[in-house]
Amino acid sequence: MTQPPTRRTLLRLAAGGVAATPLAHAVPAAALPALPASDTALAVAAPPATWSVQPFPLDQVTLGDGVFRRKRDLMLEFARAYPADRILAVFRANAGLDTRGAQPPGGWETADGNLRGHFGGHFLTLVAQAYADTREAALKTRLDYLVTALGECQLALADHGSPRPSHPGYLAAYPETQFILLESYTTYPTIWAPYYTCHKILRGLLDAHTLTGNQQALTIASKMGDWVHSRLGRLPQTQLDRMWSIYIAGEYGGMNEVLADLYVLTGRAEHLAAARCFDNTALLDACADNRDILDGRHANQHIPQFTGYMRLFDHTGAARYADAARNFWGMVAGPRTYSLGGTGQGEIFRARNAIAATLTDNNAETCATYNMLKLSRQLFFHTPDPAYMDYYERGLTNHILASRRDARSTTSPEVTYFVGMGPGVVREYDNTGTCCGGTGMENHTKYQDSVYFRSADGNTLYVNLYLASTLRWPERGLVIDQTSDYPAEGVRTLTLREGGGSFDLKLRVPSWATGGFTVTVNGVPQPAVAVPGSYLTLSRNWQGGDRITVSTPYRLRVERAPDDPTVQSLFHGPVLLVARSQATTFRTFSFYKDFTLQGDLAASVRPEGRPLHFTTHGLVLAPFHIADTARYHAYFRRSEPVVVFGTATSGVPNRARTDGQTFLDVLWARAPFATQGAFLDAVRVLADTWLSQGLFSRAERDAVVAASVRANLRR
Repeated sequence: MTQPPTRRTLLRLAAGGVAATPLAHAVPAAALPALPASDTALAVAAPPATWSVQPFPLDQVTLGDGVFRRKRDLMLEFARAYPADRILAVFRANAGLDTRGAQPPGGWETADGNLRGHFGGHFLTLVAQAYADTREAALKTRLDYLVTALGECQLALADHGSPRPSHPGYLAAYPETQFILLESYTTYPTIWAPYYTCHKILRGLLDAHTLTGNQQALTIASKMGDWVHSRLGRLPQTQLDRMWSIYIAGEYGGMNEVLADLYVLTGRAEHLAAARCFDNTALLDACADNRDILDGRHANQHIPQFTGYMRLFDHTGAARYADAARNFWGMVAGPRTYSLGGTGQGEIFRARNAIAATLTDNNAETCATYNMLKLSRQLFFHTPDPAYMDYYERGLTNHILASRRDARSTTSPEVTYFVGMGPGVVREYDNTGTCCGGTGMENHTKYQDSVYFRSADGNTLYVNLYLASTLRWPERGLVIDQTSDYPAEGVRTLTLREGGGSFDLKLRVPSWATGGFTVTVNGVPQPAVAVPGSYLTLSRNWQGGDRITVSTPYRLRVERAPDDPTVQSLFHGPVLLVARSQATTFRTFSFYKDFTLQGDLAASVRPEGRPLHFTTHGLVLAPFHIADTARYHAYFRRSEPVVVFGTATSGVPNRARTDGQTFLDVLWARAPFATQGAFLDAVRVLADTWLSQGLFSRAERDAVVAASVRANLRR
């Protein structure tokens, strides 16, 4: 069946020319309690009892100098300068109010666009996060102006909307028609994801409330929640299931998540009931049973649903929600993840492990990684599995950080939509008014949200990411500075600038840290054993001035595509390296002929002179987070056709086992070799194995051994 056009395609064309029963939803509406009109201290809800690990508020972690802060500052310029009236234009026009002569932002955010209004929700979150980070009064003034205007639009729609909404809580940038049409199963592109836009507006309002203390934002959001319940609470689950199964038209973003968060703030039962209206039963049940039915589904339509299921688990205790979310994460992170941490081709999930087969110019929709990072955080709060933070680091460092162009702009967010993984592709930026333009605005003003976590009992501090930053933990009177050049290689130092006391410090040992992970406290080496893909725990009575230094040498390594091991990506520690080349076909690399007894890529891939830059086969390898418009190759073709050791060739084909591992792959995985003799012994043992498995003839086995004897490999 022909796949429907993606939204990105339509944008280009335009530019060119645990199922709840019906009764469970039908909670009687209660009178909306009056909320204070003036701003008060931030209303921070207690973390759920189901969380064994908790995040720090955004304003308790500040970024230090480095590339993350530079990218953030580029987005702050946009947040400060972009005209608020342009964001509000579509809302005011829909409410019959004066647009003040402002034009909508463009892209999908146009006067007649079927997704208009979503960008405004993202912009609210952008400004709220920016204010929480910087405490700039002008940002708070800007946010309050936006919220006040949206409140005026909500009241105007209820008073004299044309047509008048079915409930006074309705707020959108278009009439209620799209929502009505969805209930009769109208398809995309006649309508475009109406509840998706609703989610973005609600999320922005809740962020305005929780991050800046704006009480009116909660009032508006609470009334919107009542409207959602009034529409959906009366519908049978079978109708809801059919709605949510419709491609894009049924996309609802994280409506279940935001309504669950709204419920925490309002205590209104109908808000939690409305959240459960977004159970997408068929997919929810399949994932709860660990049945993978993702192939062919729209990736970003479904990822945020599972973050919402985790929040529903928090409030209902229904284990299938949590089971589904954990299993879904495992179906995406790994078997459907490209080397940069992104997923999908043309917005669509492809078959498990179809990586090499799907490398094109439209992989890795940036929105999808934004939502996978949110899901990873939610899962970690419940079960602090280091794998979630390994994925988080990969996606943040190699996709999100790379998605903001390294150029100033006050008229465009300058972020990516798709990030192609095919040979010789380029990144395209801008994306004003698109979904990825919206999440892109948010991405770069919350880099610090997962650097540190704490245990629920307050006795453990997790250091998840080694970003230059300062943590303020007022409950313990702690201020901790982290100095780091991450993502560049180097020593990371944590200094207790203020406070102390007894607590466990958990330092994440990344899965890529195979070159060692050493820790000293005040210069004294710590004897704890560090295992890649775990946390190393230091337990002591900490004192002000204590210094913890962490050294994790980077190593060059390849990652193979599961469906074609000859298609590979190259990393230096956590950093994806891409070859700069104008070619639009795979570049072919051979490395084993250069190997020494150390058995690593350093003999073939040499430093170029700048941090994280290398050369190989006459090409420059650069870190992917340098965001420009140069052609790049994130994957290359590995060719090691003959068993060869330095200049000594055996003439024997480098045959592979059924798992795709060749003779040389298996041999060099056993390196380093302490001596030439140890190397020769390893070759003989493996050659005998290849002979016994029918992969070498006797003559070929002998030729391989003879070549290893002739080789004189250096250390």
